[in-house]
Amino acid sequence: MQVVTDLHLHSKYSRAVSPQMILPTMSQIALEKGLQLLTASDWTHPVWFKEISSLLEEAGEGVYQLNIGTEQMQSIRFVLSTEISSIYKQGEKLRRIHNLVFVSSLAKAEEFSKGLVAKGCNIGSDGRPIVGLTSRQLLEFLLEVDEKGFLIPAHVWTPHFGIYGSASGFNSLEEAFGDLSNYVYGIETGLSSDPEMNWQIPELQSRSILSFSDAHSLPKMAREATVMELEKMDFPHLKMAIEKGSSKDNKVVFTLEFYPEEGKYHFSGHRTCKIRLTPEELVEKGNICPVCKRPFTEGVFVRLSQLAGKEELESALVKPNEKGLHWFTDPRKNHPPYVKLVPLNEIIAESFSSTVMSQKVKLHYNKAIKLIGSELDILLKAEIQTIAQAVGERIAEGVDKVRKGEILIEPGYDGEYGIVKIWSSDLPTSNNSSQTLLDF
Repeated sequence: MQVVTDLHLHSKYSRAVSPQMILPTMSQIALEKGLQLLTASDWTHPVWFKEISSLLEEAGEGVYQLNIGTEQMQSIRFVLSTEISSIYKQGEKLRRIHNLVFVSSLAKAEEFSKGLVAKGCNIGSDGRPIVGLTSRQLLEFLLEVDEKGFLIPAHVWTPHFGIYGSASGFNSLEEAFGDLSNYVYGIETGLSSDPEMNWQIPELQSRSILSFSDAHSLPKMAREATVMELEKMDFPHLKMAIEKGSSKDNKVVFTLEFYPEEGKYHFSGHRTCKIRLTPEELVEKGNICPVCKRPFTEGVFVRLSQLAGKEELESALVKPNEKGLHWFTDPRKNHPPYVKLVPLNEIIAESFSSTVMSQKVKLHYNKAIKLIGSELDILLKAEIQTIAQAVGERIAEGVDKVRKGEILIEPGYDGEYGIVKIWSSDLPTSNNSSQTLLDF
């Protein structure tokens, strides 16, 4: 069966997260989005762990379902993964690395959390705890507690918190995890990169390239997701799917991607100084900001060029299907395909020149879901004419343009999200172009 997964989420117990991020509402939104398998993350937080333990019941090996709510809500499954921030010094450099830890049961989650406390970690201050363990030590401890568990480096290219990040990351997984690097079966792309960019890294040829939303609020769920083929929706088969090549019947089928230009660290620059640079402009103008005289925050494109293999790879093959949706495929057939999407509420908002949180957008979003199906069904599968009949020609046109990639983007940089425009003609005419906000 094909299962749509979003395995990097946060709860109301993490900093800067909506109070609505609780399991019942997350389940309801999952139904609207078209998700089937979520994560009950932040489980290291003692209060949240008690809450999720009271709300979840086993629905298979290592997977859970709600014990309250409607039958539909109870159809949503949960696994236990959580993001942990490691801050430590290695190789004369301060590292700030975020990793996703997956455990196979609530009992193992509790044991893991108690072990962190015994190691002097404060797990009660935030749903995403900060620990002094190195990435290798974290993985080693996980395997000691739960031999079925596994770890995935989170948003690997984020400059300050990714395993490959320019500010505090490493040049390879082996440098970060040492002799345990073979136990790292995949990575999370993060919003500022897409799979094709990650195909350039030699050590990722044998690993899964995964995408999840890292949602801090309900509307952000499923902005990125991974679709897997699973013989059974349980923890062992999920692990087999992520462990690339271990099972022909359990595997990643495709991923749903944010346009990477919309990510917060796609290009280089300084947002406070209002300077954004393409990789070519960075080479031409140098890495020192003329305003504040400090080095620019390097974007994902620049960092990737430093770590990419010497072999020049062919670009992804773009194949539109009968719905006009553009599929990006690996010419070497080493990795599964992917599609790039813009969330439905953003399409609706621009169609009305409104904000995504406006009442008009909410009404049309809910109407579309009620009349057509889940958000992912609308974005991926629904006939354009069906969308037009349900919610109007303008929204249907927006979905069609997104499927075909006929959009304009001001790329994100230095923590500032990029801006997607579907109809505007006053932005650059190429998805790969930039706009230097302050010439120098």
